[in-house]
Amino acid sequence: MAGMNRPLPPAAHALKADSFGRILLMEEGGTRFVRRDLGATPWWLRLPAWWLARREARALAHLNGMPDTPALLAWNGRWLDRSFMAGDAMYQRPPRGDVAYFRAARRLLQRVHRHGIAHNDLAKEANWLVREDGSPALIDFQLAVIGNPRSRWMRLLAREDLRHLLKHKRMYCRESLTPVEKRVLKRHSWVRDLWFRTGKPVYRFVTRKILHWEDNEGQGPKP
Repeated sequence: MAGMNRPLPPAAHALKADSFGRILLMEEGGTRFVRRDLGATPWWLRLPAWWLARREARALAHLNGMPDTPALLAWNGRWLDRSFMAGDAMYQRPPRGDVAYFRAARRLLQRVHRHGIAHNDLAKEANWLVREDGSPALIDFQLAVIGNPRSRWMRLLAREDLRHLLKHKRMYCRESLTPVEKRVLKRHSWVRDLWFRTGKPVYRFVTRKILHWEDNEGQGPKP
C-alpha cells in the first residue's frame, strides 16, 4: 500500500487512514476542512473508494449544509472536501446518562430522514459526534441512500437508522428508554435479518481478513 506513504500536502494533518484512502484535516486561508484523499488508495480498491466517496458527495449535496451535518465543499473524483465539525466520536466521549443528547440526536435523525436521506451506517459510534457543547452531529455518509422519504423502502431504512441510535441509547442511557423505544428495539425487520444472514459474514471477512481493519466498526488503522 505504497499510496499510504505519500507525503501529506502542506497544512494537512492525517486524522485517519484505511484501505479506502486518508482522511485529512486541511487548512487554507485560515479555514479548516476535512478532505477524503482517494489518491492514497491502493489501485485495486480505487473503484469502490471512488463509488463510496461519490455516494457521500451526493448525500451531502442533498442535505445542502443542514446544521449538524457536514457541508460539501468540493468533489472532483480524486478527493472530497467537507466542512470540519469539532467534536469527539461517541466512543471517545460517551454520553452516559445524557438524555438531552439522545433527544437531540433523534431530532437530528428525523431532519435527515425528512430530507430523503437514510444514513445506513449508524451502528458505528465513530459516525456520531459529541460536539464541544455536548450536542450531536452526524458524519460519514458513504453508505447513505437518497429517496422519497414517504416510500416504503426509505421508511424501512429510516427505522433501521433509528434502531441503531436506540442501541446506543440503551448502552449509555438505558434508564431513559421509553416503552415505544423498547418495542422498536425488539422488532427486527427483514432487512436486518437478511444482513445478518448474508451481508454481515461477507463484511467481516473482507474487513478483517482482506483489509485488515483493526476493529469491526471500519475505523481502520490509525496513521
